[in-house]
Amino acid sequence: MLSYLIQNTFNALQWGSFYSMIALGYCLVYGVLRLINFAHGDIFMTSCYIAFFVVTGITAHIAGISGPALFALTLIITMALTALLGVGMERIAYRPLREKGANRLYVVITALMLGFILENGNLALLGASSRRFPDILPKIIWKLGPVTVTNLKVLVIASSIVVFAFLQFIVQRTVLGMSMRAISYDKFAIPLMGIPVNAVITFTFILGSALAAVAGILFGLSYQVMDPYMGMIIGWKAFIAAVVGGIGDIKGAFLGGFMLGFIEIFVTAFFPSSYKDLVSFVILLVILTVKPTGFFGVARSTKI
Repeated sequence: MLSYLIQNTFNALQWGSFYSMIALGYCLVYGVLRLINFAHGDIFMTSCYIAFFVVTGITAHIAGISGPALFALTLIITMALTALLGVGMERIAYRPLREKGANRLYVVITALMLGFILENGNLALLGASSRRFPDILPKIIWKLGPVTVTNLKVLVIASSIVVFAFLQFIVQRTVLGMSMRAISYDKFAIPLMGIPVNAVITFTFILGSALAAVAGILFGLSYQVMDPYMGMIIGWKAFIAAVVGGIGDIKGAFLGGFMLGFIEIFVTAFFPSSYKDLVSFVILLVILTVKPTGFFGVARSTKI
């Protein structure tokens, strides 16, 4: 029984890592713009497909490249291309609405439409059939008594911690991070202080999209099945995890992702898998009923 619990703990840490990395992207954009970027889950999906074609292209032109080198090269290129996608979405869809002073509701609807465009554009271009993500890294299995841990599982968990630490450093310890926090408090007064608001927002989308790319590559390596709608459910759940943790708070988004991962894995471990979403959402609903701002969120007053 103990080994079963430990094994599922590792599984929950891996699954929660994906939720955490995606939730951090939601948190980042919301923290600066007070915008819930509902297309973020589909950016995660698109990054997985980008990584698939990057790997295919590299292996077709560079023979005999080692697994770690291929992984590093794929990660860099995919993060750069996904960041360009995020910046393009902000520049084409979000910025014109922001400059016109559009109601926040219209921006949210735009975000939803962007997600549908990414999903259905993928469907139209590549078809509905699932694709298999290629093996990049050699799989290593470690036996810790009755518990089995793979190098990929450790890589996913470690990556989520590194991403969280890096993001925390950027937001709390750098000038750009200070500008991001300032915009979240008063985006109208900040330009008067000489801070380039659009440049900071662009950087925010670069950072958030790059985080989605990290999650996308690691998800593809872990589960190796891709389809155009894979980002929808994972993205919505990651958003819920960010809300439970305290939307806009990095620590809350990080811990909320792991909380949801643990709930889902342990519900599946002891009950039929069909109960997973039901039990998970009931628990999260109870948490939000007791603490509507999430664990680390704070209530803010708004001037009308």
